[in-house]
Amino acid sequence: MYCLGIDLGGTNIVAGVVDENYKIIATAKTKTKTPRPAEEIADDMAAVALQAIKKANIDISQVKAMGVGSPGAIDPKNGIVSYSNNLGFENLPLCQMLKDRLGVDFYIENDANAAAYGEYIAGAGKGKDSFIAITLGTGVGGGIIIDGKLFSGSNYAGAELGHTVIVHDGEQCTCGRKGCWETYASATALIRQTKAAMLLNKDSLMWELTQNSIENVSGITAFDAMRKGDAAGKMVVDNYVKYISVGIINTINIFQPDVLCIGGGVSKEGETIAAPIRAHVESERYSKNVSKQTEIKTAELGNDAGIIGAAYLYQLYQ
Repeated sequence: MYCLGIDLGGTNIVAGVVDENYKIIATAKTKTKTPRPAEEIADDMAAVALQAIKKANIDISQVKAMGVGSPGAIDPKNGIVSYSNNLGFENLPLCQMLKDRLGVDFYIENDANAAAYGEYIAGAGKGKDSFIAITLGTGVGGGIIIDGKLFSGSNYAGAELGHTVIVHDGEQCTCGRKGCWETYASATALIRQTKAAMLLNKDSLMWELTQNSIENVSGITAFDAMRKGDAAGKMVVDNYVKYISVGIINTINIFQPDVLCIGGGVSKEGETIAAPIRAHVESERYSKNVSKQTEIKTAELGNDAGIIGAAYLYQLYQ
């Protein structure tokens, strides 16, 4: 049995054929090329799906179900993208549009939820009852799974963990509030914090690592400097880890999942980032005297999580 998942992003459309062991056996992709009409994007999504199927050397009749992980507010019960500012979609019946093109049932979820589900069935959350995935990227995304089911609230707009406030009246967030976790713990925030530290520390090794151009700062600049003994780099990483930890402690105090995993580009730092986060959590969590504790892990599937999760959404909504 095969399923197919599509990771619909603002930059790329990626489709992958996934086997019954949750392994991706073939992929295809194309540029999203926004803004443009939704009909054209749906055409390309269908075309990329067919390309992936061809590369897998199977027939579309062998594909049990297909799914999409899309940015934005999603109504999975009705197969609708309620709103996606990145794609210009509003109340778009995307599942029906794709079924019309390919003749296969489609399922849809928010992209962070799809990635969380992928990690749950095939990665860091495999075999657990409750699982939360935190993605540190352009923003801070969250996916919550309780008793094997995605939790997204009564209106499918829940689990926006990045928009819980950790600093009252803090930095302005794009959502309109101030002090959101996202404004301090996202990869975007890390880059901003690194640049600010460089401007205050002209002798920092971070200047050498970026060829003396602040425009070359990336999410690993401070980590690389820290590993070489740079004090300013260490300060950036230490503060960034504290910001991540505050939000994780809040999340654990509310949900107490079996496992909480950290994904996104920053998670590639592995234990360099996970170990100090665990130390903060162990020190400050409310449940410190309880025998069973949430396990904190880094994500295992990388970019594959969204494809795998999307491919098997039918297990949640059929």
